[in-house]
Amino acid sequence: MASGALKKMGVWLGLVDDDEYDDYAPYEEPSVPVRRNGGQVAVAEPEVSVAGVRTLPREDSVSVQQMKPAVVRPISPVQSAKVHIVAPGGFNDAQEIGDKLKSSQPVIVNLQGSDRELSRRLIDFASGLTYGLGGQMERVADQVFLLTPTNVEVSPEEKRRLQERGLYGT
Repeated sequence: MASGALKKMGVWLGLVDDDEYDDYAPYEEPSVPVRRNGGQVAVAEPEVSVAGVRTLPREDSVSVQQMKPAVVRPISPVQSAKVHIVAPGGFNDAQEIGDKLKSSQPVIVNLQGSDRELSRRLIDFASGLTYGLGGQMERVADQVFLLTPTNVEVSPEEKRRLQERGLYGT
């Protein structure tokens, strides 16, 4: 009896073949005919019934998959945009930051008047947002961050204007 229990455990662990299933014939996948017509590949559905499962006919008995050629698209030139400034009073202002950045507008997030917990949460949000959109996040002053989307550059005139307001490079 101990040997039977050990054998069952070996079968359960997959270490020993189970003699109970030796009588069954191995299952073979049905072959699927393939026709090639120029750039198109047509695959016919198999019409076999296996173990109580039958294939239902489709409206179009042949599904066609057309291979598409690779397309090379030029990268758009770098845009220059006016910076939107946000001095958040609560975490609800994060939506404004996200909306502006998604619409390819750079954003200055001024956290100088915010408490420590709100600043930490907004920095985490802004860094995840810029990473997800493929942009950049740059600290430009104490508790002031510049978020720029992909293919957008802040012009030197705009940087000078922000510097005059104490929001860039101070």
